[in-house]
Amino acid sequence: MIFLRYRKFEDDEPTYGWMEEGRVGTVSAEPYDEHVRGALKEELENVHLAAPVQPSKVIGIGGNYDARLRELGSEASELPWFFFKPPSAVIGTNQQILIPPQSQYVEFAAELGVVIGRRARWVSVEDVHHFVLGYTCANDMTARDLRQPDRYDARSKSFDTFLPIGPWIATDVDPSDLVIVCNVNGQVRQMSSTRDMRFAVPQVIAFLSSVMTLEPGDVIITGTPGGVGKLVVGDVVEIEIEGIGELRNTVAEAT
Repeated sequence: MIFLRYRKFEDDEPTYGWMEEGRVGTVSAEPYDEHVRGALKEELENVHLAAPVQPSKVIGIGGNYDARLRELGSEASELPWFFFKPPSAVIGTNQQILIPPQSQYVEFAAELGVVIGRRARWVSVEDVHHFVLGYTCANDMTARDLRQPDRYDARSKSFDTFLPIGPWIATDVDPSDLVIVCNVNGQVRQMSSTRDMRFAVPQVIAFLSSVMTLEPGDVIITGTPGGVGKLVVGDVVEIEIEGIGELRNTVAEAT
């Protein structure tokens, strides 16, 4: 199943929907609530996609690929370490990533996003699949030159537009071995598989649910492989994850 949020006209408020074979229909409620699917009436190419979910919180996992740890010169941790991104950072596919005036070095980072489908607290690794709605593509943007003087992730990861996700949520996906590819201006910059994660999706969710309650619609971004790099105004970033789809964004200057 594919769930999405879309506008029929560009100025409309986004509504939840579902997609099959390139056609889109409405959904009567948020997909993690009881809902009824409407008829497939619209062609995908004729609607405007929004971010596929409006999370109450976004949790990022750091240092989850050895190749990325080597790039950073960081040591691996025994437990997942995490940070937060504000919901105001979330944008959808085909929306612009805005470079803030405070930063001269903004990085892309292709990641698998997990969308929570049921309230989760103290979930076991074996039961995690009961609490996941589905999976999406994510781009964990970071103002790297602000991370170093601040010594914390908060400011560097929190700017508006710093979390593109989409294009939709795929529910029938096994997250254990998905190919992740990031292209910038048509050139491959990252390529890896989720099998290279140090902490797999069930481990991540079980750990986080031992710390906090995960609410329906919350998004967990699960770390990025090696190959992270700088973006500049005019760049086009495309993140594709096997079995999910392609997230595409252009880069502009914040005004």
